[in-house]
Amino acid sequence: MSVALVVEDDKNSLDGYAELIRDEGFETLTAQTVDDARRLVREHTVDVAILDLQLPDGTGIDLLDDLSEQPDAEVVMITGHGSIDSAVEALRRGASDYLTKPVDIHRLRKILGKTRATKELRDQVGRLRGELRRLGRFGSLIGTSAAMQRVYDLITRVAPTGSTVLISGETGVGKELVARMVHELSPRARQPFVAVNCGAVPGSLIESELFGHEKGSFTGAERRREGLLRQADGGTLFLDEITEMPTELQVKLLRVLETGSFKAVGSDRPVQIDLRVIAATNRDPDEAVEKGKLRLDLLYRLNVFPIEVPALRERLDDIEVLAGHFLAELQRSSDSAKRLSEGAIERLCKHTWPGNVRELKNVIERSHILAGDVIEPGDVRLKNGGSADDGETLRVSIGSSLDDTERRLILATLDHTRGQKRRAAGLLGISVKTLYNRLKAYGLRPDGDPARGDDTGPDPAT
Repeated sequence: MSVALVVEDDKNSLDGYAELIRDEGFETLTAQTVDDARRLVREHTVDVAILDLQLPDGTGIDLLDDLSEQPDAEVVMITGHGSIDSAVEALRRGASDYLTKPVDIHRLRKILGKTRATKELRDQVGRLRGELRRLGRFGSLIGTSAAMQRVYDLITRVAPTGSTVLISGETGVGKELVARMVHELSPRARQPFVAVNCGAVPGSLIESELFGHEKGSFTGAERRREGLLRQADGGTLFLDEITEMPTELQVKLLRVLETGSFKAVGSDRPVQIDLRVIAATNRDPDEAVEKGKLRLDLLYRLNVFPIEVPALRERLDDIEVLAGHFLAELQRSSDSAKRLSEGAIERLCKHTWPGNVRELKNVIERSHILAGDVIEPGDVRLKNGGSADDGETLRVSIGSSLDDTERRLILATLDHTRGQKRRAAGLLGISVKTLYNRLKAYGLRPDGDPARGDDTGPDPAT
């Protein structure tokens, strides 16, 4: 529970403040003198201090030095109209706000609410830091490398603010996870997080997708639709691949950021919204401006607080903990107990990872399917760089069951033929129909027509 200290020499006022503050969910400490307040400050950790300026044995300002030893404490001075200069002096010396008598109760409640939210965020960050030391994870982000520690620090700095954030990094590094962490550590955490990939929505539809539209505003608009901006009201809107947004729509987005209002397609009525925008791009932002993919004025507005997410090859220390995390997820879903051998880990660490964390997750999933109880180097199939398999051998541990060995051989052969089932069946010396039956038995969906040996589906081993 958050702790509030109230220092006021008038007993009736003190009791009134204390009752209100307790109703706001605070443990409340009270004092009528500077000396009593100093004793309480020494004995307790205080989240907010409400200090009357004039006290019998001094002033509220006299307590600022004592409270400075508790840097997270918010200090609010209460003063009469004739002592505004003293309140300003208190602000210079570390107070965060002041209230004049008679106290505006609504404003006091807002200050208390902000203090409580700030403490919750500090506590959450503290828990995340402990989790990072213990498990190597910061919320949904995995990794203890120096490169990721810098990202965590940036997240904790910007999350409590209302600033727009521009996240940059290669495809597959986890930009959306970073955006979600910024949201979850912000005062908007209980409100919606709405994500849209600007490159996945056709240019002709993205304006309607974002802003919504009125019935009959264009061909096919058979009913009114609420856009993503309205859905994110009060929360966070995440615009992934912002450089893929049509430039004419970027102008309208800029206006939303500047005015907090927009008009739905086909409507003349402005709509006010309160949201935070986080954008992401896998391009260099300045290069995107030069190529006409991103407006310079929008870049200035979005790039208030930039966060660059490092590529996996820049955080090799995290590969083992990431691989272990993905393997643990697979084991929970499949009720298995496989582990990575030292050779497999070494092999993973030598790869260049052009696909970043997303590629690593796919490689672990494929290895989990191919391997027995232990994932060996030969089970780790890497593509697009790094040390590649020769694709001709499969290591089988003595004592492995025939069913397990058959499964691994079939899936490894499919992996070797890149999902070409007719070719895989030929190498295995079985019919295509038999291959399809085996895949169904393994719980994999074999696409195509087994009678014709179609190879239209995705590689079941990926």
